[in-house]
Amino acid sequence: MAFEAPTKDKPVQGRVLVVDDEEHARKTVRMTLEKVGYEVVEADDGGKAITILNAGDNPLMVDLIICDIRMPQVSGMEAIAYFRSQYPSIPVVVLTAYPDTGQAVSLLKQGVVDYVTKPVESEILTDVVANAMKHRAELTR
Repeated sequence: MAFEAPTKDKPVQGRVLVVDDEEHARKTVRMTLEKVGYEVVEADDGGKAITILNAGDNPLMVDLIICDIRMPQVSGMEAIAYFRSQYPSIPVVVLTAYPDTGQAVSLLKQGVVDYVTKPVESEILTDVVANAMKHRAELTR
């Protein structure tokens, strides 16, 4: 699929915050999502993601958060708990290299909309993001 930059006829699909301590993982997700029209903001740990969301007088508005679990400083588990309590209308997708069924079940019960393992194929990632965006649209009606 060729990259098509957003235009007035084809606007940005939404803004996604990608939280992962692995630069390569963030870059791969960003490139995949930008190709299909999403704007991507990156943070390399949970603390930085929280700072980005709360910066300035007007919090950064994002439509979706994709978050790793194992990260230094503020872990994904801590960040996700914060996101769910402070921004309950923003869907959260977990993207992890260390799948854990018990953890997945617990996170899904806490409101995470999907739990995906790395490396993730581009098509699966774009499908997961599209489904999460539909979920957000249903919540905000």
